[in-house]
Amino acid sequence: QAQLVESGGGLVQAGGSLRLSCAASGIIFSGRTMGWYRQAPGKQRELVAWVSPDGTIDYADSVKGRFTISRDNAKNTVNLLMNSLKPEDTAVYYCNRRYSPITNWGQGTQVTVSS
Repeated sequence: QAQLVESGGGLVQAGGSLRLSCAASGIIFSGRTMGWYRQAPGKQRELVAWVSPDGTIDYADSVKGRFTISRDNAKNTVNLLMNSLKPEDTAVYYCNRRYSPITNWGQGTQVTVSS
């Protein structure tokens, strides 16, 4: 069964850190570039970081230098370490494939950064 489960969000003050985790079923994860997305209230979902099966990584400019994405191919997990958080990082964060994301998105995990 294709499934994505995100966790690790919370409320943090500006400048703080959070570590998000995503567990994906193998059919979604194996051999695929995985990404972290976010959606703030009233805005479209945006891609913020992605990692290929061989570890090639890239980030949206808005998070570059602050966020670090990683994956564990043995466990079918992808993580996002977020440092120096800003109020504008407040959003629901999701993981999914970078290319051809599955339609059945997970529930996401809420990240709220207070000023």
